[in-house]
Amino acid sequence: MSSTLFRTKRVEQSIRDTEEPEHALKKSLSALDLTVFGVGVIIGTGIFVLTGTVARNNAGPAVALAFVVAGVVCALAALCYAEFASTVPVAGSAYTFSYASLGELPAWIIGWDLVLEFALGTAVVAVGWSGYIASLLDNAGWHLPAALSGRDGADGFGFDILAAALVLVLTAILVLGTKLSARVTSIVVAIKVTVVLTVIIAGAFFIDGDHYDPFIPKAQEVPAGDSLQSPLIQLMFGWAPSNFGVMGIFTAASVVFFAFIGFDVVATAAEETKNPQRDMPRGILGSLLICTTLYVAVSIVVTGMQKYTDLSITAPLADAFKATGHPWFAGFISFGAAVGLTTVCMILLLGQTRVFFAMSRDGLLPTFFSHVHPKFRTPHRPTILLGVIIAIVAGFTPLSELAELVNIGTLFAFVVVAIGVIILRKSRPDLPRAFRTPWVPVIPILSVAASLWLMLNLPAETWLRFAIWMVLGFVVYFAYGRSHSRLGREQAAAAQGVTPPNGGAR
Repeated sequence: MSSTLFRTKRVEQSIRDTEEPEHALKKSLSALDLTVFGVGVIIGTGIFVLTGTVARNNAGPAVALAFVVAGVVCALAALCYAEFASTVPVAGSAYTFSYASLGELPAWIIGWDLVLEFALGTAVVAVGWSGYIASLLDNAGWHLPAALSGRDGADGFGFDILAAALVLVLTAILVLGTKLSARVTSIVVAIKVTVVLTVIIAGAFFIDGDHYDPFIPKAQEVPAGDSLQSPLIQLMFGWAPSNFGVMGIFTAASVVFFAFIGFDVVATAAEETKNPQRDMPRGILGSLLICTTLYVAVSIVVTGMQKYTDLSITAPLADAFKATGHPWFAGFISFGAAVGLTTVCMILLLGQTRVFFAMSRDGLLPTFFSHVHPKFRTPHRPTILLGVIIAIVAGFTPLSELAELVNIGTLFAFVVVAIGVIILRKSRPDLPRAFRTPWVPVIPILSVAASLWLMLNLPAETWLRFAIWMVLGFVVYFAYGRSHSRLGREQAAAAQGVTPPNGGAR
């Protein structure tokens, strides 16, 4: 049984599967498209909201260092992703990489994890986008009924029609083609980056050096329930939770990590890239470098414009300009935030559908979803299904602790990918690698350690919810996936000396 659970799918076989006409995606993306995708999905809620939260509660002006720490953790993982994406240029990202290195059951686990990560991420971002749009409409004197804005009406019922509508529109764009999605994303990212650069350049004229004193506020021990630091840290290491100080920076890094989620989505588009061996590493590492630089610059400017103790926890960038006597910037920044969240939502939805598509092509999910549209060459069936489901979830689900599940899901994927790089280097040293992660196994081991550290900083409740989702995944795999596995059927047929129909896909 263990041999079937950990059977691996050869890289060559994964690549051959992508060449089957009914499963082949259109190759239309360049390195620039991938970089734009990465910047589009990374810059979002984090840079517009989390800066104020962690500055006030955990790190003070040293929030800039927290962004650096989180960026380093992502960079370690990005190096591993870049090697895999250039070596195994197949849709599915960490799921496909795991299938080639760790085996079918670990691949299923990470695929199931990514489905959760991208689905909740899309829904949460859509609700956040709806909030910004509703605010802009309110400022213009147009007020949506409470029952249609996600805010409870008189009968206690509310459906966020803006969030649901956004997901459905983006679903239609993704069905029409990835290149169209890239063009839309390019326009939106240009607007978003313009807003961010305006904040940095204009805000620099209002910096008061006194606001940086102290740069790293003195550590303050607080009850665990009042700290953003997980009680798991105290349980495992005996350290009392603290805000500020050096430990406050690391706690802040576990929170602002949410602002970096998304660069791994770039890897899900490997199969639709013209030259993945060259362009995937450029897109992944380039987008991460650009966003880390912008994050650090924004946090330095905002904490210099306003004392960290006075920063807003909901709209720090806008309120910082209000404090300097320039309230008109608030509307401009809110517009940029709303525009920015549009691309975040689109690319998370794209990532989800590609993982789902790859799993169905392997037979672990119904193969009905593994066929592409005859004209647009996109996986239209899973895109439409997941788009409708996420639209419903976004319509009925308010922003809550669900966002933390996105964090833990992403970090778990980082751990698996880093381990996979080490294993594949030993099991398949002959594979051509256009990009090689430097200093293996040191870099992957550091990536695993850093990701686990940030996971430990998440609340225990998040671990519980994550465990429940994983248990459900095991049930689905053993009830359906294991018996319908395309790889399993092909291996069984080969052992009997026969050729399975349709290559074992059914």
